[in-house]
Parts: sequence; structure tokens; C-alpha cells
Amino acid sequence: METSAAPRAAVPRTTAGFAYSFPGIRGVQAGREYYISMCPLRLIPKIFIFDEDDLSPEMRAQRVLNKGRLPALTRYILDNPDDYVFSALTASVDGDMSFDAHATEGAGMRTGQLHIPMDARFLINDGQHRRAAIEQALKENPDLGDETIAVVFFHDSGLARSQQMFADLNRHAVRPARSIGVLYDHRDEEAITARRIAARSSVFKGYVEMEKSNLSARSRKMFTLSALYYGTQALLQGLDLEPEAAANLAQSYWEAIDKTLPEWGMVRRRELSASEMRRDFIHSHGIALHALGRIGNTLFRESTAKPQWTKKISSLKKIDWSRSNTDWEGRAIVGGRVSKSHQNVTLTVNYLRHHIGLSLSPEEQRVEDAYLRGDA
Repeated sequence: METSAAPRAAVPRTTAGFAYSFPGIRGVQAGREYYISMCPLRLIPKIFIFDEDDLSPEMRAQRVLNKGRLPALTRYILDNPDDYVFSALTASVDGDMSFDAHATEGAGMRTGQLHIPMDARFLINDGQHRRAAIEQALKENPDLGDETIAVVFFHDSGLARSQQMFADLNRHAVRPARSIGVLYDHRDEEAITARRIAARSSVFKGYVEMEKSNLSARSRKMFTLSALYYGTQALLQGLDLEPEAAANLAQSYWEAIDKTLPEWGMVRRRELSASEMRRDFIHSHGIALHALGRIGNTLFRESTAKPQWTKKISSLKKIDWSRSNTDWEGRAIVGGRVSKSHQNVTLTVNYLRHHIGLSLSPEEQRVEDAYLRGDA
């Protein structure tokens, strides 16, 4: 991006007569012109502002910045300088915009230079967290400043229009299912491990739903990839293992667990349908995989030698996993439905620890005491 009548990086104290010049493409939506350009990352924090946080919601055109999201977004950029991907920012411009097309007819009418006065006000309609993360990342790695991000510019038609744009841009936004996120993530070693186990373990091969994070009543799958991911993540948490060694250890653990749960094998042998298992047993749900993962993590911290931990988990055979077992109410089941809340996972872990002779951590004991008092 260049500025006319001023040095490239200078932003003078008085901006009258000075303008930003963006190479751009002109388009039309709903009868309104808009423009798409590329903006160097170093200028993003300087020209794009947030709506004021101290205004009441009805006077703002954006939600308040959630600063808790910024560290992860910033690390994403910094840790993946060769292949990070950010989608376009969308901004309204409160000021005059002029477009000098390359030609008066044909395709050249749509390409040219977009000129925006430096005293114009830029308001982000979509992408405020990306903008803030870019600002933080530039502080640690200024070399990112010459890279670019796409920006879509609209004329600012007032607060009501800006608020409507925010509502419209987010109206149909749907977060992808966690399972497909795990399936497509090639950076996260835990996601890679979960996919390896799903593909090669005799327990899971052919019985893991790879895209959806919820199983339909008629699904022939036993588990979702996201459930296997979270269970395996809990299993391997804090263990310093090479990726292949981690996958092998996790696979051995789940195959040993399989021997304590006869219904899993019955589904694979088609003696029991997956839907019947989900209907009648707790161990077919994600909360069970997560809880079993935490149990395994404790055993692995004591010893990763198979004879030691397999002896412990053999006690799981004594557990009544059927939903008719009233012990599950309040732990894994709330109001007749399986609950995956953090508290319910912990209460399920506590139940398993008790049955195989493992002590509770202070936090687990606190949750257990509250449950026994009837506070949970």
C-alpha cells in the first residue's frame, strides 16, 4: 500500500490532502460498491481501530474484544510463520473513497487504485481479534510487517448499517465440528496421534466417526474422532514421548481397555448394535473415554511398563457400566442424560479411581466432597 503526497510510512499530524493508496478490485453487493485490497500487516494496527469498549452495546458496532483469545491467535502466527492463514478483514470507511480504474470498460474497470483520505475513520466490522493478534505478533516478529492480509472496504453508512453488517456477517457462521477439525489438523501432534489410532487400532478401525462430533441414534460408529482425541489427549498429557512412541503406547492402552469392556467387542462382532450400546452403557460415550484417559495418565506416570498398568486396569471389569446402575446419576448422568461437563468428567474419574484403588488429587477430592454433600 502506498500513500499519495506523503512518505510511505509517515502518518502526518495533519492529514488534510494526504491519502492512502491501495491497489484494489471493485465489486458490487446489494447495489453498493465495495473494494478488496491487500494491506501490509505493519499498517493494520495503525489504521484500523476498534469501536470504543466503554460505549454501551447499543452504541457500538462490534462486540468487546475478548483478550483471552489473543495469546492463542498470536502464537498461531508466530509458531507458523511459513504457513499461517488468516481470512480477510472487513472494514467500514467513514470518509470519502475514490477509485481510479485501469480502464473505462471491460475487466479493467474492476481493477485500479483505491484512494482513502488519511483522516478517514476505519472501523473493523469483522476481524477485530485477527487485527489485535497481528499487532501482538508484530511486536515479537517485526519481519512479518511486509506480509499482507486481504481487506474488504465498505462505505460507512452510519451506526445502524455497521451494526447490521456485523449481525449479517455472523448470522450464518457455524463453528466446524471438532471431529473434522481434528481430522484436518496436521500441526497438532495429538490430532495426528488420534488419527493414527483410529486408522490402525483393531478397537477403533472402522468404528470412529471422522467428521461429526455427535453420533445419530442409528449410527454404526462407536465413537467420534473428537471423543478419541480428548481421551487420548488426557491419556498422554505431560508425558515426554516421541510421537510414534506416544501413538503406540496409547494404542496399547485402548486395546487393553477393550479387553475389560466386552460390549465393545460385541459391536465389532455384530452381536450388539452400536446404537444399543450407546443407549444402554456409559462406556460408549465421550465422557468415558476422557475419564479412562485420565486414569491411564495416572498409571503411566507411575510406570509405562505394560505389566504394571494392565494389572491395575483389569479391575475395571468389576464396574457396572450400564446406565441402569444408579451410581452414575449425578456423576456421568444428569437428569437422565449423559453430561460431558468438566465436573461430571471428574466425578466419573473419581468413581473409576475408587474401583481400581487410586487416590484422588486435591481438586478431585474437592469435587467429590461437594458431590457427597449434595452441592454438585
